[in-house]
Amino acid sequence: MGWSIGYDPRWKRDIGYGVPAFCDQPGCDEEIDRGLGFKCDDEECGCGKFYCEAHLYDTRPHTHAAPPKREHPSWAEHVLTDESWARWRAENPEGVAYMGTQRGGRADG
Repeated sequence: MGWSIGYDPRWKRDIGYGVPAFCDQPGCDEEIDRGLGFKCDDEECGCGKFYCEAHLYDTRPHTHAAPPKREHPSWAEHVLTDESWARWRAENPEGVAYMGTQRGGRADG
């Protein structure tokens, strides 16, 4: 089992080192991926969100609130156009609509 692409049922989003993303710290637009290298695994925090190096290790501002709802435009483009996602697109019209809103750039929801 690899960590390239998976799904996080807690936060209802794609995860893995193959998923380009923005830091989950509100207001931070640092580009990362949702792989284990950016995941908060601090035992005391336990938020399980993904942060850039500037926000990963200082867990004081981490919360258990849902992360900002936004996808990196390159991930949205991949999901919306790559043949490997054709079945998902056919089965998830609401997800396709949401990803379409994320294509053009940064979007906080």
